[in-house]
Amino acid sequence: MSAKVPVAEKLVYSGGLLGQNMLYSFMSMYILFFYTDLLGIPATTASVILVAASIIDACLDPLMGMITDKTRSRWGKFRPYLLFAPCLIALATVLCFWDFGGSRTVTLVIATVSYLLWGMLYTVCDTPLWALSSVVSTDPGERTLFVTLGKIGGTLGAVVITIGGIQLLLAFGGERNTQAYLYSAIIIGVIAALSIVLTGMLTKERVVPSAEKISFRQNLQTVYKNKPLLTLLASLLIINLVNGIRQSIQLYYVVYVWGDAGYATQVGISLVAGMLLGMIATPPLLRRFAKKKVFIVSCILGSVACILPYLLGDHNVLNTLVFFGISFFFSGMTTIVSTSMLLDTIDYSEWKLGFRGEGIVFSTNTFITKFSGAVSRMIIGASLGLLSYVENQPATPQLQHGLSFVMFLLPALCFLAAILPILFYNITEKQRVQILSDLNHSRSL
Repeated sequence: MSAKVPVAEKLVYSGGLLGQNMLYSFMSMYILFFYTDLLGIPATTASVILVAASIIDACLDPLMGMITDKTRSRWGKFRPYLLFAPCLIALATVLCFWDFGGSRTVTLVIATVSYLLWGMLYTVCDTPLWALSSVVSTDPGERTLFVTLGKIGGTLGAVVITIGGIQLLLAFGGERNTQAYLYSAIIIGVIAALSIVLTGMLTKERVVPSAEKISFRQNLQTVYKNKPLLTLLASLLIINLVNGIRQSIQLYYVVYVWGDAGYATQVGISLVAGMLLGMIATPPLLRRFAKKKVFIVSCILGSVACILPYLLGDHNVLNTLVFFGISFFFSGMTTIVSTSMLLDTIDYSEWKLGFRGEGIVFSTNTFITKFSGAVSRMIIGASLGLLSYVENQPATPQLQHGLSFVMFLLPALCFLAAILPILFYNITEKQRVQILSDLNHSRSL
């Protein structure tokens, strides 16, 4: 039986993901608004930049996963990247929010290059950081707890930005001031870099990688010969759109529907209350019910929580915030369940194929996350275009209704659509127990 992972190590890991998600959330929430309303880039053009850069970057994720799977160093497979890359990510973040004041062409080039560079450097840390959760222990219960705390830390990081991001901008001059974004990016970049470096320094990799050299072709089999992983990734591609769409549209929604950017703080409070309660409630449920069933029920109830405020009217801020919290609760549940299922697919790979491939599994997951983010931005860009959005102009009833549709009904549809692929996820609870028993036996030989 594997020894428990020390509490201090779990907290450090949670802190690393808190910092990382502060960085990611700041970028997700503000980069499109910064491009359109501060740099004056048309919404459609800005969306094309973000989508194209995200797709290119996402396609590099599996390569990064294979590189980490082949990495062997005195620091382990994943920790070296957490020690040396975070400072570069911080610098790239600052570059993304730097208004150089050049011509329109120069602005477009800098925006495209800096965002692409940021995404590539983010991958260098993101894949190893998540893959680390699969090698800290051979005990599946410890791994689930470890990754749950990581998800909670990541959620708190997102909440810090959702609640505090707008306050930080206001402290430096407001959401219409380019210097406010630059100074905020510097602060958030430094915090993120320090927290990730500490994670690399203070965590341990306890699952020793196989000495056998695995070819890139064999490594790819971890994905395309792993049916449970493929079905889970298809579902994640859709479910990630729920928060991706909301993050991208949130500032537009509170500014042009509720009329005050300060409401972003209240939305953040709903997010933290809902997501954290959902995450905390999930592990006990997983001890009583099958993971697949918990995921499906969470999606159904999450969809209902999105539909109701749209039907009842979203101009009552308090009622809408309550529904936000409820829908985020079920988002939190799907987050923990899907990550626990992802860890099971790694065990399944070792059981069926003879090697785990943690790096490529988690890099494929980050590919899905980024691709979902790209699709989210594509949806937002197209929606703003269809709604005839013009920056810094009074909101028309058509724009307000359209933003409400995007904020509520699109996430509701995504919740329901995510159920379809997961119906074909075929790791049953009985099989999962058998897999763990077989792996423990083979490791003891």
